[in-house]
Amino acid sequence: MKTRRRLLATGAAAGIIALTPSTALAWGTPGESNGQKTETGGDGRGGSLTSRVTFRGAVGASGDGGGPGKAQPVGDWAPPACWYEPRSAPEFSKYVENTYDETVNTPGQHSYAKTSVGKFRDKYKDSEYENYNLDKADKGNWWVAVRDEDRWMEPEAQLCDKEPFWVENGDAPDVENAVTPQILAELAYNRVSLPTTEVTLAPPAATKVNLPTWAWLDRTTFKEVSVTAELNVGGLHIAATTTATPKSLKLGPGTDDAETYPASGECVINTDGSIGEPYAKGKAEQIPPCGIKYLRSSGDGTFNLQATITWDIAWTGTGGTGGDLPDGTFGNDQAVTVQEIQAVNR
Repeated sequence: MKTRRRLLATGAAAGIIALTPSTALAWGTPGESNGQKTETGGDGRGGSLTSRVTFRGAVGASGDGGGPGKAQPVGDWAPPACWYEPRSAPEFSKYVENTYDETVNTPGQHSYAKTSVGKFRDKYKDSEYENYNLDKADKGNWWVAVRDEDRWMEPEAQLCDKEPFWVENGDAPDVENAVTPQILAELAYNRVSLPTTEVTLAPPAATKVNLPTWAWLDRTTFKEVSVTAELNVGGLHIAATTTATPKSLKLGPGTDDAETYPASGECVINTDGSIGEPYAKGKAEQIPPCGIKYLRSSGDGTFNLQATITWDIAWTGTGGTGGDLPDGTFGNDQAVTVQEIQAVNR
């Protein structure tokens, strides 16, 4: 799957976005989620340029969904909804010129759209700047704002509202969210594909009321996963690898009439990378280190056991950078049948 990124524009350019959907000033889609290289330049109509951030590793979709999926950050932290990336002068020039040509030559195009795109073009061609700084192409880059289209309605996606601006080589862009290794690490956070959390239970088919049910996860299934995000454009080559490591398992019985082991319902990871302990013959009378005891039958139905893994998230990047990001959680429900213990009177 792809997540589109669009150029954020203010003033005159904003009108283009509203009035000309086919020619909006839009920086398009980042690298394929399988890590393939992105295309460069616009299409035949000049309608879009691709973001140069690419991803490789255990990459999944950036949206929500079941099955293998992304971590939900603990707390109110979220990966950036917008950020700034560099573009070369020739690339920026081609994009604006093609967008201008398409807008003014589209039959029935609203005059306001033509005026807006004309003002935007003049700013970079003949007014505040001269011919897109093409004579300085080896001395700097244009920096443009991109945003995550899946989150474009969020207030955070509107914060990168600066029109394209020029930055000389060696200078730092004077804006927040200019792409850095940490920004890349945070974007990779949203792409890490985590395995479905399905714990092994004993008894496996149906458990009994007041009988401890053992729960565990095999260490070969739950191991660290990583995604690397990389940007190589305009002389800027940076990368960051975000790694998720399983930390603990949280069990939610799906009913208040149950007890968990331990009482908190959180089973920490063992030194060998496993969680919990497999049931073995002779342990029927023991209390499991990780498990549940149901206090009533599920009747003709089942209880939805919520099994949620907490993942420790860390990153390393270009130039020896690195650090921790907020823990993430990912889990799912699995049906558990609980039966009454049948007694026989003699």
